[in-house]
Amino acid sequence: MVGIQRAAEIADEQGLDLVEVSPNAKPPVVKLIDYGKFKYQEQKKAAEAKKKQVTINVKEVKFRPAIDIGDLQTKLKKVHKFLDQGDKVKMLMQFRGREMAHKEIGLGKFHDIIKGVIEETEAVVESPVKMMGNRAIAMLAPPKKK
Repeated sequence: MVGIQRAAEIADEQGLDLVEVSPNAKPPVVKLIDYGKFKYQEQKKAAEAKKKQVTINVKEVKFRPAIDIGDLQTKLKKVHKFLDQGDKVKMLMQFRGREMAHKEIGLGKFHDIIKGVIEETEAVVESPVKMMGNRAIAMLAPPKKK
């Protein structure tokens, strides 16, 4: 055990910094390190961790119950592209006016669309179809990589 004054002298002799590790301990614990080098290494570790991070975006695709086959194919191509890129896809089936009276027809179509996407891309259903007001919403995630 060395006093604070003596520790500061040793740090000056060796060209190092005196860094307090545990200030609440009795007596306080300090360490001799090159603080500039320490900060640089911490910065490098943080940059490396950030580089390895994968950001996942949520893309939204809207459908209507009376969607035509051509429009449906175009939207499904977009869904496949988003899933291949590793993005999550929020699929919406929007009902308007009289369509609300026959929701079961639109929901059946929506379930078929989702089933088709899952079969083709092996996507994972993150949240199943839920009705929220005049919308049916489902969340699909890209398949897990092996």
